[in-house]
Amino acid sequence: MIDKRVRSLAEAVSGVRDGATVLCSGFGAVGEPVELLNALRETGVRDLVCVANNAGTGDEGLAGLIKDGRVRKIICSFPRTTDPHCFEAAYKAGKLELEIVPQGTLSERMRAAAAGIGGFFVKTAAGTQLGEGKETREIDGELYVLEQPIKGDVAFCRADRADRWGNLIYRKSARNFNPVMAMAAELTVVQVREIVELGSLDAETVVTPGIFVDRLVVV
Repeated sequence: MIDKRVRSLAEAVSGVRDGATVLCSGFGAVGEPVELLNALRETGVRDLVCVANNAGTGDEGLAGLIKDGRVRKIICSFPRTTDPHCFEAAYKAGKLELEIVPQGTLSERMRAAAAGIGGFFVKTAAGTQLGEGKETREIDGELYVLEQPIKGDVAFCRADRADRWGNLIYRKSARNFNPVMAMAAELTVVQVREIVELGSLDAETVVTPGIFVDRLVVV
């Protein structure tokens, strides 16, 4: 019997090791798996490389991990959003490495990892500081930059509803990076508002099939 439910947040985040690459869903705080990230913080894991749209808000979730010095590097599109004081303090103190990646490129780099694509050329960042040091190619008279896939050791995601097989439905804009991150990690852990009976979800509305999900916890 396939049943991906776990009993607690602690069980959900177990096994994440120091130095792991962690994909953190969310657009700002919308769709961010705050409770999972708080539970990860409690494990004491360190030296993380975190991939997210932004570098955390307030003092919880991803921001809390940065505040406690657990994150070695952040790969994101917008390090400064609403209340980024944890990021700013760590970055100004030289305790946090930052890699800025344009938002569409960030998503595509993770999708490439999920699809087994070794790299891709994109016009975004060509001729800018973000493209410095990267391989370039002229295609149809325009300059393109080679971007590499981003694969996670673990992805922490957030969904609205799921069944015990791990099929996921999101709530409106809270979907954001969740689907691509769920596909791009070795281990995908999802906090969900509600787990329903098998057959209760309309298959046409399932965004992330359970094949991409390893653990579910109700929050």
